[in-house]
Formats: sequence, C-alpha cells, structure tokens
Amino acid sequence: MSVPGRTIAPMTTIDWHELTHAYGSAEDIPGLFARLGGTEDDDVWTALWSSLCHQGSVYDASWAALPQLTEIARGRAPGGPLQAVVMAGVIADDMDDPRRELYAREIDELLATARELLAGPDPTAPLFVNLLQSVLSFEGAGIWSEALAGVNSEEYEFECPECEESLYIAFGGYGTFVSVGDYVPGAGDQDPESRGKLTPAVPEQLSGMGARLHGEAVAHGQAEVARALTYVFGEARCPSCDTVFPVSQEVENQWF
Repeated sequence: MSVPGRTIAPMTTIDWHELTHAYGSAEDIPGLFARLGGTEDDDVWTALWSSLCHQGSVYDASWAALPQLTEIARGRAPGGPLQAVVMAGVIADDMDDPRRELYAREIDELLATARELLAGPDPTAPLFVNLLQSVLSFEGAGIWSEALAGVNSEEYEFECPECEESLYIAFGGYGTFVSVGDYVPGAGDQDPESRGKLTPAVPEQLSGMGARLHGEAVAHGQAEVARALTYVFGEARCPSCDTVFPVSQEVENQWF
C-alpha cells in the first residue's frame, strides 16, 4: 500500500554526510551509484553491498538508497535490475520496520520487478532462490525471506528440539541426512551409522509456505530447488535421541 502525500528526497538533495553505513559516513554512496552503467559495475556493486548490507546488516543510508535501487530495478537508471532487486530485498526484509510504510511505493514497484525477473529466462537455481527471497521480503512474508538462504547453502544448522544436540540438516552434494556436528570430509564425525534419516515431504501433501515455495519452483522449471524444498519441509530424525521432527518447524523456531 502506498503512502498518500509522502515525500522522498532524490539522491541529490539528501545530506548523505548525515547518514551512516557499515563504515561510517555515507557521503560516498551517491558517487558509487553514479559510477554504475560502465565497466566498473561489478566493483561498484561489491562496494555498495559491503557498505549498505554488510553481512545482512541494514543502516539509515541503506533505506535512503531504496528509491535509487528502485530506479535501477525498473530500468530508469543504469546498473542492473537483478543486483538492485536482491539488495533492496535485504534492506526491506524487516516487516516490522516502520520505514517500510514510508517506502511502500518503492516496495510495490520492486515486488513487481522481482516477480518479472523470477519468470525471466532460466535464472540459475541460486539466483532463483535469491529472487524468491526478495519477493517474500517485499510481501512482508516473514522469516522465510531470510531462512530460504539455507536452500542455496544446502544445509540448515540448529539444535534438536528434544535433546538439544547441535545438528546439521544436509541435502546437497554430500547426500541427504542429519548429522551431529560437521559432516564435511576431514571434519567431525564421518561414521554413516551416526547419521539420522532425512525424509522428504510428499509434494502433494505440502501446505502453507511449503506448498507455496515448492509450487513457485515447479512453475518456473526449477527442479533442483523444488527437490531441495521437499527436504526443507520434510522430517528429520536426530541421530542422538531418535526424535523425529519437521525441519521447517525448527527453522522457524530457531532461525536468527
């Protein structure tokens, strides 16, 4: 929903010296955006990510940059819509942040662009997941706009809800299983007998967010993502205490 009568200052009238990002004063941000559209774009986006979304943190300068990211996303300014949409999705992720209302118009436009890009010509699986995260962020859909990142990393880490053992839920190149401790070769317990079973959900039996995300993946031809989601919304057995629990429930309970 847009905010009637709101006023958003253009970049040229914002006092960026008064705003901060990860490294202090945000006075360098207009200059970085001005360099987009040339041969330096990769380096510029790296600098923007580092300053405005450092390790997922968001600053007042990050929100102030949202209108410019919207201009880029909609093709009204140079720089690349994909980067702009994904960065904006991280910035706008906190559904309880009051600034979401101030920038509601931009978020509406960004949501439309994210959906267009999601349906674009064959995005890679990781990029598809990033765009789906942005869609959920702009919708204010809650924890899965962040927690979906585990699909790209092919694992989740949390405690068993019964015995509080530290567990890895793995569903990638190393196989599909529940592990106590690190399972990467050369680290942790590698005994297959110590691993618990990870059972995928039956797609037709999914409901709620699981059905929505799986349906998006199938509809856009993302078979790899759809397969991963059946494990994310499946069941895990703890190797230490044999407790069986829904993976997604513990992601929601313990994600931080």
